Amino acid sequence: MPSTARGPLAGRTVCRVGYGAMQLERLHDDRAAAVALLRRAIDLGVDHVDTAQFYGNGFVNDVIREALRPGDDVLIASKVGADPDPGGPIPLRLAQRPEQLRASVEDNLRSLGLDRIPLVNLRRADRLPGLVAEGDQRVGLDDQLEVMTALRDEGKIGAIGLSAVTLDGLRRALPAGIACVQNAYSLVGRDDEDMVELCVAEGVAWVPFFPLGGAFPGVPKVTDEPAVQAAAQALGRTPAQVGLAWLLHRAPNVHLIPGTASAAHLEANLAVADIALDGETLAALNAIPARSMDVTLS
Repeated sequence: MPSTARGPLAGRTVCRVGYGAMQLERLHDDRAAAVALLRRAIDLGVDHVDTAQFYGNGFVNDVIREALRPGDDVLIASKVGADPDPGGPIPLRLAQRPEQLRASVEDNLRSLGLDRIPLVNLRRADRLPGLVAEGDQRVGLDDQLEVMTALRDEGKIGAIGLSAVTLDGLRRALPAGIACVQNAYSLVGRDDEDMVELCVAEGVAWVPFFPLGGAFPGVPKVTDEPAVQAAAQALGRTPAQVGLAWLLHRAPNVHLIPGTASAAHLEANLAVADIALDGETLAALNAIPARSMDVTLS
């Protein structure tokens, strides 16, 4: 990948297009294929892999541990704030209390086979989209940051990120040293423009999830937009590639973690680092109306 496709994340300089490992769960019945796909990503230059213990109830972390080799120098980012719940209506449940966050970090360390996780994102649960905390899962951010900074001081995690955080929450957390923010954000879901600008100003990486929209019923898809389709046709690319490329052009601190269980799709995702969008194309894409991402998991 060209040097312009690299940027800072958690004290490292990594490729701005990484790999979101959640989709490896789709290869649960073919572990060798899952390992081979991750090896392919690393061989193509991916050096930022995003995971969580609740992806496939530990399966994804196990695949990462098996696929990585000494000297790969891959930044592993995991997340806490939820635990696996294989028998539940959805395969995860919130785990927001400080003691649960610590236990989740320990679970990730064991399953990944690491002594230290380079980056751990705290997944908050006080805003949509996704699960919203109730009862004893409604925990103050300050209490959570206390245990996260303690884990960092102990050397169990290298850097702290926040996920599904509000603008006020990020402002309050910045003094603790925040390396990145993972929020839902795409060309058609731009609720957090002010937060993107704050992250640029503070040197915090912006790592959007649901980067192409359409994650839930009723949420628009970037690839359905006529302006995206027109740009794709003009560039000889796919609409998905244009949607991802727009994110890289949005701000210099954006890092992508698209996921896939397909080697061909993986290569298409990584190729977006080479896509140049001219001013006219960007203007047409920026003119697409943004819609709210306020949806719940059920």
